[in-house]
Amino acid sequence: MTTKTVLITSATGRIGKELVARLAQNPDIKVRACYFSESKADSLKALGADEVVKFDLSDPSTWDAALEDVTAVYSASLDPMLEGHLNFSKELGRRKDQIKHVVRVSCMGADTNTASYIADQHASRDGAAIPLMLQHYWWGEKALIDEGLNVTALRNNFFMNHLLKTDCDTIAAEGWFSNPLGDMRNSFVATRDIAEAAAVVLTEGPDRHANKFYDITGPAPQSMAEIAADLGRAMGKEITYRPQSMVDFENDFGATRAEFFEYLTNGFYTRCSPDFYNLTGHKPTSYYDYLTTKGASGETGLEELWQGNLWKKGEDAMKDAAKL
Repeated sequence: MTTKTVLITSATGRIGKELVARLAQNPDIKVRACYFSESKADSLKALGADEVVKFDLSDPSTWDAALEDVTAVYSASLDPMLEGHLNFSKELGRRKDQIKHVVRVSCMGADTNTASYIADQHASRDGAAIPLMLQHYWWGEKALIDEGLNVTALRNNFFMNHLLKTDCDTIAAEGWFSNPLGDMRNSFVATRDIAEAAAVVLTEGPDRHANKFYDITGPAPQSMAEIAADLGRAMGKEITYRPQSMVDFENDFGATRAEFFEYLTNGFYTRCSPDFYNLTGHKPTSYYDYLTTKGASGETGLEELWQGNLWKKGEDAMKDAAKL
């Protein structure tokens, strides 16, 4: 088999580093891992990356070196980086004779062609439309599809740990966290499972997975009290959940994120999908197992919980992206 070069964008992120470690085990794949900060290059090599390269969605001068001889791309970007991704998609389209496959990280419900949005049921505000963040995820997929590329979208449920990162200080010091989700159960997904699904799709290639949309979820929906119990058991201390109003949550993080959280609050992400099992042959990872066991990168979910977080209380991270 001819070795193929796979470019992994966002390689230092939670999914990216797991994907690097998994693909590095395949001798038929050359892993080219992207970094933004030079200080993280060595960590990618330690995970098994064959090559590392500087890459910045907002700097097209970094794209040529990253894409040289690449035939498949793992595409992921933070929510505020949508405009950069849309521009990069055009560059990939110009190289569609070279780029045979793009695997895009997305979100369950994007374009609602794999799940049905019911405004009266899944939103709390009169006249609510599909949340802007979900529209952004669809635009991210559509930009690649419109370029005529072979695209696989991994439409993930809300990440395990993601909703707790904004409360790491109170979890560590006082043993509690807060958000508006309450008793509504959501099938939160482990980022390592997303990486495993991406590894399967990239390894098996576009002949099996082009133009497919996979909903990747956890194995069971959980309430906030159940999440708190799992986290407390993993940490060896009592962790409690404190309900928060949506008004207070919006004041903390802005209207765009609050609009998205209404989906979680009103049941849109409750269901569990069989797609992960169909790709990998085994069940998704439970939250407690994620917290207490190591992934391919050698890190437990509990260790990952304390790492970087886009969302800061008192800041609207989506303020500029919402203008697109």
